[in-house]
Amino acid sequence: MTTMIKAIRVHQYGGSEELKLEQIPCPQLSAGEVLVRVHAAAVLPIEWKVRQGMFKQFRPLTFPYTPGTSLAGVVAAVGPGVTKLKVGDAVFGRSANGGTYAEYASAAEDYLAVKPDSLSFDEAATISGGALTAWSALFDSGELQAGQRVLVHGAAGGVGLFAVQLAKWRGAEVIGTCGTDNTAFVSSLGADHVVDYAVERFEDAAGQGAHGVDLVLDTVGGDTQSRSFSVLKPGGRIISLVGQPSLEKAEEHGVKAIFSNKLPAPEALGQIAELIAEGLLLAFVGAAFPLEEAAQAQDRSQTGHGRGRIVLHIAD
Repeated sequence: MTTMIKAIRVHQYGGSEELKLEQIPCPQLSAGEVLVRVHAAAVLPIEWKVRQGMFKQFRPLTFPYTPGTSLAGVVAAVGPGVTKLKVGDAVFGRSANGGTYAEYASAAEDYLAVKPDSLSFDEAATISGGALTAWSALFDSGELQAGQRVLVHGAAGGVGLFAVQLAKWRGAEVIGTCGTDNTAFVSSLGADHVVDYAVERFEDAAGQGAHGVDLVLDTVGGDTQSRSFSVLKPGGRIISLVGQPSLEKAEEHGVKAIFSNKLPAPEALGQIAELIAEGLLLAFVGAAFPLEEAAQAQDRSQTGHGRGRIVLHIAD
């Protein structure tokens, strides 16, 4: 007999009303996978963009599907070849299979780590789509080194807040941009200079040319991205999470422009877990919604403002 679980399903491209709470069969495990009873799932901006069909020309979906990749929960079963995790382990990480907006989801054990006791499940769910993304952008794409200067746009957001902390841990000088309501928060993360974009131009804080920054982490895009080229030192890098920055502008300014959309190696998740356990990296939940309010959660994500990551709180 097939066990049925509650999950959010999307049957066609469209607005948040397409997120339907339904009963579906529990995932079946392949070799190297575990079944996770999902306690919390992060709500990432990419997910409402996918649902609206923004990427359908080069990444078409097969309907129906269950959204979500970032999760935290408890291992309920293990598949063949699983060696590091066991039933009952509290874990967090990423499911390459997707489908984390559900009571149960499958995930490769290589992309899961044991949850530090200091983290709640809601907080742990924010790590994969936040800290891992920041790690990849700063250290893999950005090659950030101690003593360098970095400008983090959207420093209070789900990725930005981890980027500020990780850059400080690496030994960089950090400038963070945010709205007025979040200046004290970003300062508390360790930013050396906080730019309230409502009252200050980040160019004035970051400097220009040889007196500028070594790295810009762009989580905003648009005009903010375009203006950021002028604050980079020659040979510097702009790393964007929202789209490929202009290669023409990069050549004009003598810098590198990179679209960071790859996950780091699985061992980065373990390193991040160690930093959290040591109290060197903190997670923040901006808002939590029950599974049946996934539409409201994605609507909140779509506003693009706020502090921390939005999560679905699925089980206690």
